[in-house]
Amino acid sequence: MLTLSAIAAILGVAPAILAAPAPAPQVTEPASFGPDVQVSYQAQSTVGPDYPLAEELGDGYTSATYHGPYTGTPTTTGAVEGPTTLAASIAPLPLNPTATYYNTGGKPINPFPAPYTPAGGLGTNGTLPRYMVNSDFDYESIALGLYQEWIELDLFHDGLARFSEAEFLEAGLTPEYMSLIEFMADQETGHSTLLTNMLGETAPKECVYDYPYNTVREWLDFMQRVTRFGESGVWGFINHLDSREVAQLLAQSIATEARQQQIFRQMSGLTPMDVWFENGWPQSWSWTMLAPYISYCPENQTRLAWQNFPVLHILNNANINRYSPNDTAQDGSEVTGDRITDPSVSNLTSGSCENLNVTGYGCGPAIGHNKSEPLSFPGKKVLFSWDAPGSAVGPNNSYVTSTTAGAPVWVGWSQQLNLTYSPLTLTSNSTGFTYQPEGFVYGSDGIINGTMAIMLTDLDLFVTPFNTSMLNPHIVALGLYVAG
Repeated sequence: MLTLSAIAAILGVAPAILAAPAPAPQVTEPASFGPDVQVSYQAQSTVGPDYPLAEELGDGYTSATYHGPYTGTPTTTGAVEGPTTLAASIAPLPLNPTATYYNTGGKPINPFPAPYTPAGGLGTNGTLPRYMVNSDFDYESIALGLYQEWIELDLFHDGLARFSEAEFLEAGLTPEYMSLIEFMADQETGHSTLLTNMLGETAPKECVYDYPYNTVREWLDFMQRVTRFGESGVWGFINHLDSREVAQLLAQSIATEARQQQIFRQMSGLTPMDVWFENGWPQSWSWTMLAPYISYCPENQTRLAWQNFPVLHILNNANINRYSPNDTAQDGSEVTGDRITDPSVSNLTSGSCENLNVTGYGCGPAIGHNKSEPLSFPGKKVLFSWDAPGSAVGPNNSYVTSTTAGAPVWVGWSQQLNLTYSPLTLTSNSTGFTYQPEGFVYGSDGIINGTMAIMLTDLDLFVTPFNTSMLNPHIVALGLYVAG
């Protein structure tokens, strides 16, 4: 293990210097802020548009009266179902026989319907847009997205209400950072309003949540994980939506979520961008990761059709709060709990990078960090345990984890444009290990990086970004891996 004393010896300084926080910058406030420039203007009304929000928070938001687990008895169990189910799974088919276009000359080959308007495209024929879901697939996908927006709305506000300004400063975050997080929370009022309007009167409502953090850094880490599965969950279904109008507005919303995830990574001391391509996930993956943190929902709440997989626990997932993250304990004890996306524990008694002012080892908030030791690496032995199906999860403990897969044989790594497999070695009926595989998308872009989905499967099925959901019947358990 690389100790603080060892780092100090390498750099030729005293250990106390490394542990000291960075000195406060010396700033002299200017006497004035520029010349008295006169700019022409026209007074505008200060009254905003009368568009109702799905949730009116107002100023002075405080944490919800209760955050914690469900303590009642569920009156309904299982995912919502249709009038009938036509098959056990979707059968694979060959290429779409109408997908034959190929341009060999580099110029348009079909008549233009109007000037500067090449032939083709969807929703380009002048039809008036209808910004409403247009199928059961659309409805269930956007309803899932709304569950996501609701938890983010509460989650972002909760830490601001729960932790003091002194605790934020201890984590390296000034009131300006807190103001940015407040703005991101306010963004969620717009996102939840948009999705509510596209669903109609049966749109899911805000729930009560059960969070896994005790410190500011654990809150930040949890938020970067939540926004990861929120963003990837949308990229996975957005291009399958029947309503292209809904997809258009959803894309403009999820682009904001991507920025939020990057910012929370920066505040956590992680590299803000560590991949060339973001990864898309099927809805059941993101619902599996979201549901355990919802404890209560209102009576008659709209339920979801998506599957909840058993949890795959990564016992030696890298602790982002260590300066030597691969020295993380091997028994799963360095996460705050046993739920699927629980954050790394902070306030370590040794090996902490939280207040370490050393390039390559510190993990305080920053635009970017160059790490001397990666969070993980190709060839790393990764240890697993996994739950059996049948656990009650989600709102009012009313959903049940399930799998249709056989015995686990493979570990699937879903990141960027790839789903890569490595063999699973069993050590018991519910434990095993693999070695992190090496692979590249293009050039030097390593496939496995960032916060990503990982799963046990009974088959190394070949899937691509547009049909990843074909793997669902073969998933034994699902987890969240921290790489980089």
